[in-house]
Formats: sequence, C-alpha cells, structure tokens
Amino acid sequence: MEHIYDVIIIGGGPAGYSAALYATRAGLDTIVLERLSAGGQMALTLDIDNYPGFDEGIDGFTLGQKMQQGAERFGSKSAMADVYSAQLSGEIKVLETSEGTFKGKSVIIATGAETRKLGIGREDELTGRGIHYCATCDGMGYRGKTVAVIGGGNTAVEDALILARLSEKVILVHRRDSLRADKVYHDQLMKTENIEIRWNSVISELVAEEKFQGIKVKDVNSSEESFIPCDGVFVSIGRVPETKKFADEIKLDSQGYIVADETTRTNIPGVFAAGDVRTKALRQVITAAADGAVAAYFADEYLGGL
Repeated sequence: MEHIYDVIIIGGGPAGYSAALYATRAGLDTIVLERLSAGGQMALTLDIDNYPGFDEGIDGFTLGQKMQQGAERFGSKSAMADVYSAQLSGEIKVLETSEGTFKGKSVIIATGAETRKLGIGREDELTGRGIHYCATCDGMGYRGKTVAVIGGGNTAVEDALILARLSEKVILVHRRDSLRADKVYHDQLMKTENIEIRWNSVISELVAEEKFQGIKVKDVNSSEESFIPCDGVFVSIGRVPETKKFADEIKLDSQGYIVADETTRTNIPGVFAAGDVRTKALRQVITAAADGAVAAYFADEYLGGL
C-alpha cells in the first residue's frame, strides 16, 4: 500500500526544518526532501552571528544539523532526494525524485534561492575567506577595514550603506556608468563620504595568498586593468530562486520568486512557500525559520479541512 504523507517539505534549510519541527509536533506525518545536506545554502556559511540563542555565533553546517535533529526528535523523516518534477494541483501531490515517487496531501516548498556568483577563478575557494554574499550576515567581520561591493542595484547599494557604517572604506564596483538602484538609494549613497564608486568596471581576478589581498578590475571601455586593495568583497548581483520545476503550476513574480503572502499560501490549495523562495522583503535565516513555522500552521489548518 503506497504511503501518503500529510506534509512533504522540499528543502532542508532553516525554513524546511522549522516547518518539519512544527508539523511533527502537530502530529502530522512529515518528510523533508533535501538534495545536499541539512541547512541548505546556510550550511556553506562559516559564521552566523545574528541567529538568536548562540551568543558566540555558530557555523551554518552545525546549525543545519541541529535543526534537522530537532525536527527528527519529534518524528520528522528526512530523505536525500533531488526533486525532478511535481504535480501539485490535485488533492494528492506527487513528486518525482532521484529516490522515487513521493506523495502527500500538502507540500511546503522551501527550496531557497542561490546567490548569483561572479563566475571567476578562485571564487568558490575564497567564499567565506574574503568573498561574501550577505552584508547583513558577514559585515561585522570587516569593522574598520576596506571592502568592495559588486553590483549596482538596490541590494548592492543597501549593502554598501550597511558596510559604510562598519568599515573604514567601501568601494562600489559597477559595470555601467549609472546605478540601477532607485533614486532614494542613489541619494543616500552620494551623501556617504566613505563610499567610493568605481564606474564601468568588472572584476577580472581575485587576489589572495595567505590572506585575501584585493581584486583586479577591468575598465569595460578601455580594457585597462587596475588593482584595488581590500580586505573583503561582497557580491550583490542578485539571487536565483529555485522555482523552475514548479513554474507550470505555481504563480511566480517577475523575478521568479513564488507569490505567497505572510500566510505562505500559494495559488494552489495545500501548497505553501517558505523562506527565501517566496516574495518577501528580508531574506535571512531567522525570517526563513519563521516562515517554516507559519507554513506548518497553515498546512495543519488546510489538512483539518479535508
């Protein structure tokens, strides 16, 4: 007899395992499908200093493991499985995965969003050791130092302004001769004395020996290269939500994020979106965990009405 779960959670990051914790404590038969390891993208973060309860900080991999263990303590199951396709519109949701077919009465999508990378040599090697993708998460490590921010949109300018309050100097590197950011951000940027803008420039090389030393940038017009000494680089060129496999059924916004309000409900009954994958103002570990709890609550409510 085939097994039909009450809740299938796609993604084992903070949103996914928070949802699993709340769902299993509500007595729901729950499984988490994660393709990599507990923690998702969070597992790649070396130091998390802004998640409550860890006064000396914690690394993302350990926090992910603790979240998984907390959910499994109450009976949540986990499977290392990559979801290939999903049929979500029916009363029974069907997921085809690398580990076979999973069926459930409700689904919580917590697949997250990947940071868009520079795509240059040594980027993966230096991630967390000079290369960062979240100023709010990692900016404190650069108090009184010099940093570069890559990008020209709202997120890049927000990151530059955040870092300007901590760092001695911030160099904003943008490939065009004008910012894509909204005018309100542009005005704030111009008023901040310790921010320098390097226009018409792209990174050509990351320079590091025993420690991170800086970046080489190339002028897009003249192709002339120059070296910018700095202690760290924050890449703010966008994020890519993991939503392609759901696009045929789930409503997405113009950036590819799942349209779901603070209830985490999507346009399909019984399907919820939690964490970085949904349209929202702030994408942090703590907001993802909060989404997971909310999604489990409304999944329980949905199941109670079947």
